[in-house]
Amino acid sequence: MRTHPTVRIRIVLLAGMAALILGVLFMWSGIYSVAASRGHWAVTEWLLTFAMRNSVKTHALTIEVPRLDNADLVTLGAAHFHGGCAYCHGAPGVPINPIAQAMLPPPPDLARDIRPWRDRELFWIIKNGIKYTGMPAWSAQQRDDEVWALTAFLRRLPSLDAAQYRELALGGLRVPPQSGESLATSETTAPAIGACARCHGAEQSRPVSSLVPVLHGQPEAFMVASLEAYASAHRASGIMQPVARALSNDDFRGAANYYANLRTPPPPQTSKDAAAIERGRMIAMNGDASTRVPACVGCHGEDALNIYPRLAGQNLPYLLNRLRLWKAGLAPGTATDTIMAPIARALSESQIEDVASYYASHVLPSGQPR
Repeated sequence: MRTHPTVRIRIVLLAGMAALILGVLFMWSGIYSVAASRGHWAVTEWLLTFAMRNSVKTHALTIEVPRLDNADLVTLGAAHFHGGCAYCHGAPGVPINPIAQAMLPPPPDLARDIRPWRDRELFWIIKNGIKYTGMPAWSAQQRDDEVWALTAFLRRLPSLDAAQYRELALGGLRVPPQSGESLATSETTAPAIGACARCHGAEQSRPVSSLVPVLHGQPEAFMVASLEAYASAHRASGIMQPVARALSNDDFRGAANYYANLRTPPPPQTSKDAAAIERGRMIAMNGDASTRVPACVGCHGEDALNIYPRLAGQNLPYLLNRLRLWKAGLAPGTATDTIMAPIARALSESQIEDVASYYASHVLPSGQPR
């Protein structure tokens, strides 16, 4: 006896409604434990993992991957990983913190569990995070350049031993040891300086990555204002925001004063294109009237106001990256950003390269802190 189509539809609808009601009752009853101390059912874990992996693969399909074998990119990513990621994921010679290990799911050891992911998928995970895992999204969504730095480092991580990891993440830098009193009472700014030195160098050490700005000799007022902007998230950086947020106002002033009184280390060998450097010098000194670009020295020369950075001897890759970010539409976050964003958009790519080459090769005659 054949069942009428209408009856079959009603049976399906009733079965669906019954399943929905049972599901609601199951959730209402509280029988299922959400405790992180107990794992998921095997089928639940399989379904969640299956859905997560396929979601990442689908959403990352259109991402174009830049070259990741850049030493500056890898080093910048290593420095951030050590301060922002190793707590949960561990690293060679750095065990996963027991608190993070008790999460559900526990954070993976990325030195071992990274190989199934493609570069574009790693980038997507770092930038967007993953729901229900404790993996956060990147705090500055505009800064794809920072996300790529961490992606580049993660590709290198599985090949590192403890000594190689420490050298890459800390650059061999050693901040002078503190006394027990200063550690116990935080009466010195050494912790703040140590947090900065990991990326920016200290004394006669330049930054470990050329994508990081040189702070030596920069005006104290400029550095304090920048740290305040990062701490309040008015200036975009997924690397700097958490560092600045962890420091106090006294730390801002102490670290800024420390760097302001350092001599600027000699710049590394940069562009040998004398013509490009001369073109950059002309723009820096005179601007470009045809595009209404003002002279750079007005804000960035030795005698400029102390709310603006000095550019002489700055890292070439950093200058290029920063100008290109503004040109591409990085939203202004500070007074400097507000001024620089429209200027960068008015510069051509060749002008950006020329100006950056000039300042990266320029050494102040005095050689004194600026």
